[in-house]
Amino acid sequence: MEAVRSTAEGVIAVNGKDARAFGTEAAEAPLQQLTIKRRNPTPYDVEIEILFCGVCHSDLHTARNEWHGTVYPCVPGHEIVGRIVSVGGHVSKFKVGDLAGVGCMVDSCRECDYCQEGLEQYCEVGNIGTYNSPDKHLGIRTYGGYSESVVVDEAFVLHIPENLDLAATAPLLCAGITTYSPLKHWNVGPGQKVGVVGLGGLGHMAVKLAKAMGAEVIVFTTSESKFEDARRLGADDVVLSKDPEQMKKYTGKLHFLLDAVSAQHDINLYLSLLRVDGTLALVGAPELPLPVAAFSLIPYRRSLAGSMIGGIAETQEMLDFCGKHGITSDIEMINIQQINEAYERLLKGDVKYRFVIDMASLKK
Repeated sequence: MEAVRSTAEGVIAVNGKDARAFGTEAAEAPLQQLTIKRRNPTPYDVEIEILFCGVCHSDLHTARNEWHGTVYPCVPGHEIVGRIVSVGGHVSKFKVGDLAGVGCMVDSCRECDYCQEGLEQYCEVGNIGTYNSPDKHLGIRTYGGYSESVVVDEAFVLHIPENLDLAATAPLLCAGITTYSPLKHWNVGPGQKVGVVGLGGLGHMAVKLAKAMGAEVIVFTTSESKFEDARRLGADDVVLSKDPEQMKKYTGKLHFLLDAVSAQHDINLYLSLLRVDGTLALVGAPELPLPVAAFSLIPYRRSLAGSMIGGIAETQEMLDFCGKHGITSDIEMINIQQINEAYERLLKGDVKYRFVIDMASLKK
């Protein structure tokens, strides 16, 4: 049966076409080449030839059903950079040949208070993820960027600055906005001491962005081997968090702390670094709850918060900011045929700092 979409112009056929992709049929199965269906562009859609796709830890979690909700087949990938090859008749923001990006969302209800405020990531109905979400056009699940093409409503497509390396720009669509959004929300800027906990895919972007915003940046890490890299990325100081004497230097001194660690750790230790009215924002997601002592917060009016990605307007703002300051991710390029090996290395933290897939390899 042909899928359809109702619009002001009537019912539009969106029955799709086949596209090559890489995905998995089961939690225990490796990723392999698949054929998926992409919808024919509606009047408000753009079709993007995918050139590069970043590899996020969320891809691994979803492919292996570690968050319990994956529908198979699953095609991950939500750090997409490509070139527009066709546009619908009502598209006004893009033209054929434009560079374009797609991040973690491809739609939302667009009507709730949060969507109206440009906070589509917090849509009350639930935003439509780039993969493994209900596809309202084809009646299946959305498929991500480990594929040769994608069709997305122009309202959820981003302009890519021409001056940035395209491959190294891909991780900005997730790692970049995940760190930019809290830094912007809590007004990080000149005159502030800002801490970054963990120097991985998220942490290394936080260092670059916070430094470009004018803050003094201090990296906290459990590994002395990361000291040199932290300074190369722009850190003003690096602290070995396992050393109590080094940690004391910043007790009660930080205005803001971005915690990008997904493993279990002592959150109270880091809360003690905040000055009065300081905020610690979580972007890492440990599997188990982190115990918080009341007196880590109360005596200094400290705040413990969390943050997701940003909305579409803020994501575009982030990309423009990165274009202005020449900021991209540190990446290791791989072919799609190396994705299973890359997942295993990701689990070991064996990447500096983000894998990016050259999607031309899908055609080999």
